[in-house]
Amino acid sequence: MPKMKSKSSAKKRFSLTGTGKIKRKHAYKSHILTKKSTKRKRNLTYTTTVDVADEKRVKEMLSK
Repeated sequence: MPKMKSKSSAKKRFSLTGTGKIKRKHAYKSHILTKKSTKRKRNLTYTTTVDVADEKRVKEMLSK
């Protein structure tokens, strides 16, 4: 049986922390930035963790 492949899209979008949590970037930072406030754009810059409800799905996509 061949090896299971991890999803290429998930590899590009998520990364694991040292404690096993999954980091992700915020959405809505790519275009139509003129109508968004500076504070909102600045806060979208930082990374955050994936919600507990979605962690299992994302880990399955990342598993090799």
